[in-house]
Amino acid sequence: MKRFFITLFTFILIFLFSTLLNAKDEKIFFATGGLGGVYFYYGTQVSDIITKTTGYKTTAIQTAASVDNNLLIRDKSDPAKGTFFCATSLPDSAFVTFKGTHPKFKDNPAPTTILWMMYPNFLQIVTTDKSGIKSLADLSGKRVSTGAPGSGTEYTALLILESAGVKTDSFKKWEKLGAKESEEGLSNGTIDAYFWSGGLPTGSIVELTTTLKRKGQNVAFVPIPKDSKVVQYFNEKFPGLADTGVIKKDVYGTSNDTETLAFWNQILAPKSLPEDVAYNMVKAVFSNLDQLHSAVKASKDTNVESTAKFIGKTAIPFHPGAIKYFKEIGAIK
Repeated sequence: MKRFFITLFTFILIFLFSTLLNAKDEKIFFATGGLGGVYFYYGTQVSDIITKTTGYKTTAIQTAASVDNNLLIRDKSDPAKGTFFCATSLPDSAFVTFKGTHPKFKDNPAPTTILWMMYPNFLQIVTTDKSGIKSLADLSGKRVSTGAPGSGTEYTALLILESAGVKTDSFKKWEKLGAKESEEGLSNGTIDAYFWSGGLPTGSIVELTTTLKRKGQNVAFVPIPKDSKVVQYFNEKFPGLADTGVIKKDVYGTSNDTETLAFWNQILAPKSLPEDVAYNMVKAVFSNLDQLHSAVKASKDTNVESTAKFIGKTAIPFHPGAIKYFKEIGAIK
């Protein structure tokens, strides 16, 4: 019995020593998005993978998404304390915060780099088949949510309305709600339409389709045709970042396909993130893509090829640690 306890004690000491040896001093925070949006679930899974694989203390946090996330990267990352904020972000939001042209970043741009590309985000202007809203112009006189304050959705929505000549003061009611709150508002009849930028499918919209059907209604989307002045405006303002896409009718069970804007989401990190940490984080995620893909449907487009084709072609540079990984596996030269 004495030998058993000695053996057990030795095993515990070895385990504790190994844990301490593998623990990392860096504290990584993953800024995601609102509950009900893909960012939140994607970021949570990424955080879990990195924590289990690398030993870095990684925590996913709920936020208002893109713009706020870039603020966290700029203002809360502290290399001296080993604290770094990484984030999910829309490319247009990342672009204007990196360039310092966003009002909150004037004279103090975000020192961001890209770790990898996530998946294409589709602009989803959600309404019902009973609302009478068929175009952006039809939003005038309606109750509309443009997204949570400080979110990438809000930034994109206001640009779209501006380019379409629709003023927010023409709304009967102007709300600024996140994904889940917007879904509840449309379901409860307190709003008529809302803007959302997210992957396909977005969980809260899937739930909305079920709820509306019980009430004799169906989800519908306001289209943004590829030949519209809105698309032209975005292509001029964000060259190489905006694209057109289609929300297929089988995604949410709508009566028809819907043309809209699409953007490639990015995982961002501060420039100050050590190269070895960035390398280990990227390697951890891309070595465990099966876990991410099985947990988050939209993440199916997170793969080596989707990121490799953007390296060297973006206004925001890729982090040296990320480049090291993709070179190591032969994805880039």
